[in-house]
Amino acid sequence: MIGVLFTGGTISMRIDPATGAAVPALGATEILAQVPQLRDVAEFETEDFSRMPGPHVTPEQMWRLARRAAAWLERPDIDGLVITHGTDTIEETAFLLDLVLTSDKPVVLVGAMRTVSDPSWDGPANLLGAARVAASPAARGLGVLVVMDDLILPAREVRKVHTESSNAFASPEFGPLGVIDAGTVIFRRSPPARHAWRDTRADQGLRVERLETRVGLLQVYTGMAADVVDAHVTGDTQGLAIIAFGRGNIPPAVVPPLADAITRGVMVTVSSRCLSGRVSARYGYDGGG
Repeated sequence: MIGVLFTGGTISMRIDPATGAAVPALGATEILAQVPQLRDVAEFETEDFSRMPGPHVTPEQMWRLARRAAAWLERPDIDGLVITHGTDTIEETAFLLDLVLTSDKPVVLVGAMRTVSDPSWDGPANLLGAARVAASPAARGLGVLVVMDDLILPAREVRKVHTESSNAFASPEFGPLGVIDAGTVIFRRSPPARHAWRDTRADQGLRVERLETRVGLLQVYTGMAADVVDAHVTGDTQGLAIIAFGRGNIPPAVVPPLADAITRGVMVTVSSRCLSGRVSARYGYDGGG
């Protein structure tokens, strides 16, 4: 049995004749009516969790989805889970679910780049592919996956690399975990092992008991001034994620306010704006690494 949670996104949208723009319109019943082949893949049960565009998703919404997904996965009759989602934020939700869910059952996120009003609507094919992966025993233990355009992508590496192309998703550095070829699920590699840690206070099926949302996100840029950091680290800020240059390098002007934030107990993480490679303390100049 496969659970299918519908949360919204372009896969649930149609073009509004009055405005010519895409808006949420379809629920689980209407979408599933377009994918009769799903019953040939596995028995399934559905839930209309929400009908939200990707940019409307918040960390609180992601946390509620994680708790709901954990409840589904705890059911002994459920072998895997498919979650439809808006593509603009599918990376964030997939990454969070991969971090906090403890089940080794397949969890597959899927969306669409076209609406039901478009002649090239990719929703049915993507949903069918996601169901095939969720029903595959080979997907067990691989963490949360994203399936788009017959590519199987790991949550920790997936990136949206095009605004509207049907092949908008990729894993830029290492490539997809596998593909769906003529209906057959084929895995070519495995992602790195997931961490086994768990907070004992957390609900069953989750690694943590709550989500801390008082966290800022700041991308560095040339000529960046210290007051920009100050504006992102207010009195109740608990964390700040820095998107740095290259190996994790930042302008020297923002080093002092970041050091001060760390001294005050703010957790500061550093990633790179580069699509591939790792951050490292390779450079010894002020702000290097």
